[in-house]
Amino acid sequence: MKVLITGGAGFIGSAVVRHIINKTQDSVINLDKLTYAGNLENLREVDGSDRYVFEQVDICDRSEVERVLAEQQPDAIMHLAAESHVDRSIDGPAAFIETNILGTYTLLEAARNYWHGLESPRKHAFRFHHISTDEVYGDLPHPDDAYGAEHHLFTETTPYSPSSPYSASKASSDHLVRAWMRTYGLPVLVTNCSNNYGPYHFPEKLIPLMILNALEGKPLPVYGNGEQIRDWLYVDDHAVALYKVVTEGIVGETYNIGGHNEKKNLEVVQSLCDVLQELSPPDAEHVVKEYRSLITNVQDRPGHDRRYAIDANKIKHELGWQPAETFDTGIRKTVQWYLDNLDWCRRVQDGSYFRERLGRRYD
Repeated sequence: MKVLITGGAGFIGSAVVRHIINKTQDSVINLDKLTYAGNLENLREVDGSDRYVFEQVDICDRSEVERVLAEQQPDAIMHLAAESHVDRSIDGPAAFIETNILGTYTLLEAARNYWHGLESPRKHAFRFHHISTDEVYGDLPHPDDAYGAEHHLFTETTPYSPSSPYSASKASSDHLVRAWMRTYGLPVLVTNCSNNYGPYHFPEKLIPLMILNALEGKPLPVYGNGEQIRDWLYVDDHAVALYKVVTEGIVGETYNIGGHNEKKNLEVVQSLCDVLQELSPPDAEHVVKEYRSLITNVQDRPGHDRRYAIDANKIKHELGWQPAETFDTGIRKTVQWYLDNLDWCRRVQDGSYFRERLGRRYD
């Protein structure tokens, strides 16, 4: 099978590319615009493979997308290309509307025309897999607010209630994908995942941001009181799940993918500090002796969802997937990877982002 992956140089996309090339016999066409978060260094270990091709293309460029489809003749499309950072969406929502909504529309139309031109059985076997987020559902009751909140989980039928420009743009793209199946018959699958973490994560996101700030003795900013709860999913586990969905999933179905690791943001930062304290204790020149002392509460993000939690029973029971990593094992692997790859971190920070806070409250 030949799979076209949009956003394959990004954090999750590159994990999927590496998984397919390293663990299967399938081929990959990586279609990526290479924005600030796209980095071909993430794919250095596979870029010599004769089953891997890179195309620098913007998904909003219909003619170029159609050229790649015609030349490469993929059997499936996995759509991961997206603007993905909530704080950036607060500061500049236009890019999220353009890429996540208009880009998905453009890709859907190009894919529909390509699919119509396929002959059986390739047409019957073709799949369009759209990768989305649990943030489209809004938030869940918090244990501090309601008795029994821990029993509330996002399922595949949870109504959408997005809170940020980012989640609204992803909700819009989800609806477009499902509409293209119902209206045009395009064979689609949708997955909604919880918070990913792991190697090659761009340093604006919570976990890599905290690791790098701590190593430099900088404050570790925690929004509000840090009581917001997220379900954490190790990125390599996610990559395995996505490949299983595109190869074994039922057309028209949605699958929620979660890590079974609900943690308060403050707990995540404290865990990072503790692992760092063990693996890379501050030296004599460091400004502090305990990384935890760097934790600093800052003004909360506007519209900040209080709790996400995924019910991943459907993908477990129907496709036989469940995460291999616990939060403790995954976070240790993640911290060690960053300690071993500080040169990657320095190179990826090319001037467009210096770990400044984005998404401040607007009055």
